Amino acid sequence: MMQEATPETQGRLSPGIRAARAKSFRKSLKKDSTLYLLALPGIVILILFAYLPMSGLILVFKNYNFNDGIFGSPWAGFSNFEFFFSSMEDSLRATRNTVMLNALYMLTGTFFSVAIAIILNELRSKWFIKITQSVMFFPYFISWIIIGAILFSLLDYDKGIMNQLLQTLGISQVDWYSSPWLFVIILVLANIWKSAGYGAIIYYAVLQGIDTSYYEAAKIDGASRWQIITRITVPMLIPSIILMTLLGIGGMLKGDLSMIMGVTFLNPLLLPTTDIIDVYVYRTAIRSGEFGFASAITLYQSVFGFILVLVANKLAGWYDKDSKLF
Repeated sequence: MMQEATPETQGRLSPGIRAARAKSFRKSLKKDSTLYLLALPGIVILILFAYLPMSGLILVFKNYNFNDGIFGSPWAGFSNFEFFFSSMEDSLRATRNTVMLNALYMLTGTFFSVAIAIILNELRSKWFIKITQSVMFFPYFISWIIIGAILFSLLDYDKGIMNQLLQTLGISQVDWYSSPWLFVIILVLANIWKSAGYGAIIYYAVLQGIDTSYYEAAKIDGASRWQIITRITVPMLIPSIILMTLLGIGGMLKGDLSMIMGVTFLNPLLLPTTDIIDVYVYRTAIRSGEFGFASAITLYQSVFGFILVLVANKLAGWYDKDSKLF
């Protein structure tokens, strides 16, 4: 009969358990040494650029100045947070714009990425698929500065191609750079053009791993191509869509400062819809050297994003337990 574990017996067994675990780890290290070596550079980079910089979080509670440095600057308590939330109108507008734009980017980006991936999966010409993938992937590497210059040549009030086309059609010109809500649509379209191809390749790779016997069985049963897409392809993609969405939700409160700067040139007339948190911090803190305030808002973004991931992961678990991150 097995003796019931007591604190005394657990204490006596713990060194043996630790030794067994250490032996098991050494055995695994020896067996999978190549895999550990492959993972080592990524682990080192993660520690150097993700975990060690966390020591700088002390800056959040400091009244930072260049002379005293991070650790020598006087303590400021929560005043850096108070600076952000003291102007509720500006902070709420920045938070609203950030969440709104990121939600639009995520919804439209996912839709077009999945649609393109399904279209590629339905094509049978291998050379055409390879060329299309390269063409779609290329915009991902173009900087927002260049995209902003392209958009300016299209949307400039006096010399822009769009306004010249409108004039030719007898329609009055549009001052695009003075229309905040029109620029929301422009930003969403620019994001789709830049990132949809990258996302499509990810989903297309998932589709290539689906067992072809599902499609063959559906064709034998007389299913149409639309039925195959809706009953097999899309359901097979749902776990990957959930995973990519969960990863994206973590950055829901983080905006793309380079995108806003490159496309809108920080035009004050567009700030009602483009003044995201990162832009607000840049305008009010970075330019004036308020690094403590900037660090406090970064911490606020990270904590809020972490909470969103926990909630979204819980919801995903209710839908499908296998789709959770943890």
